[in-house]
Amino acid sequence: MPLSHIDPANYDALLATKVAQTCHRLAPFAVPAPEIFPSALEGFRMRAEFRMWHDGDALDYVMFPPGEPNTPIPISQFPIACDAIQTLMPALRDYLRPNPVLRQKLFQIEFLSTTSGETLVTLAYHRRLDADWESAAQALAREFNVALVGRSRKQKVVIERDYVTEQLQVAGTDYLYRQYEQAFTQPNAGVNRHMIEWACASAASEGGDLLELYCGNGNFTLPLSRHFNQVLATELAKNSIRAAQWAIAANRIDNVAMIRLAAEEVTQAMNGERQFRRLAQLPQPLEDYRLNTVFVDPPRAGLDPATIAMVQGYPTIIYVSCNPVTLADNLVRLNESHEVSDFALFDQFPYTDHMECGVVLRQRAPR
Repeated sequence: MPLSHIDPANYDALLATKVAQTCHRLAPFAVPAPEIFPSALEGFRMRAEFRMWHDGDALDYVMFPPGEPNTPIPISQFPIACDAIQTLMPALRDYLRPNPVLRQKLFQIEFLSTTSGETLVTLAYHRRLDADWESAAQALAREFNVALVGRSRKQKVVIERDYVTEQLQVAGTDYLYRQYEQAFTQPNAGVNRHMIEWACASAASEGGDLLELYCGNGNFTLPLSRHFNQVLATELAKNSIRAAQWAIAANRIDNVAMIRLAAEEVTQAMNGERQFRRLAQLPQPLEDYRLNTVFVDPPRAGLDPATIAMVQGYPTIIYVSCNPVTLADNLVRLNESHEVSDFALFDQFPYTDHMECGVVLRQRAPR
């Protein structure tokens, strides 16, 4: 996002435009008036990444205008980043500038921070990292009290750890999450909290058991588990599975079972089309779950046709979408069996065209 687009004074008008556009796109599905969750105006991003530009002795964070890869724009301030990242950026740059071991062929820096005060920095290079680099990196990590990862082609060097631990308070309860370097996490912690609380409020009266697809690191899974007897959560990415399993144990949650399956494989298992050895890890046979609610938070491509057909068998679908276009495409099919009872908009990415959506769909009565 170009820094020129950051305009706190005009935030309300920008948000109103996005809300109107999204409501217009979803109007054919008779969505109710949305509950709207705005973002903080600044300091909301817990992740940031920058290319590094070398010019003689100078070293700068830079961004590039769209379509102009040879026109670097130096970044001296990044007001949308959280306070920890904003404070660390200039100090880290000044530390790296005179350090030939750490700055040689450094081309990118990534920051991952938490509301609980931990930060992880990734330094990416166009050269192999050696013992001298590792020694210098350890000194850097101690200086700034950060976890550190060095990356080059086919090489990853971890200094202390490659994750941070987040603590979020959701509806009065604190939850611990593990966030691994380069694994997906929600970038806007404040809006993420609103998303989780909305999902929990939507699920509070459902009861029974829950099927969750695309559970990631357990972002929604942990708080949702308070509202169901059992939760069957599925995810494909290994790092996300590892993070979610850690979080389940760390938060002492005993009614969540995780299984490493893609959404397409879950559909095949639910339809009895394939047997998966991984299902043997479940505490009870798949058919013994009383799954009457499904929660989905799919990637930008939305749900595939087979998964849409599968979730249409559930009385209640709670759908969080990062792409209103594919949500609208999916609702064409879902609207045949379900109707939208609740609708929410979450401004996860202020000053951009992006809008996160949440809909609750309930099965239509037989005609």
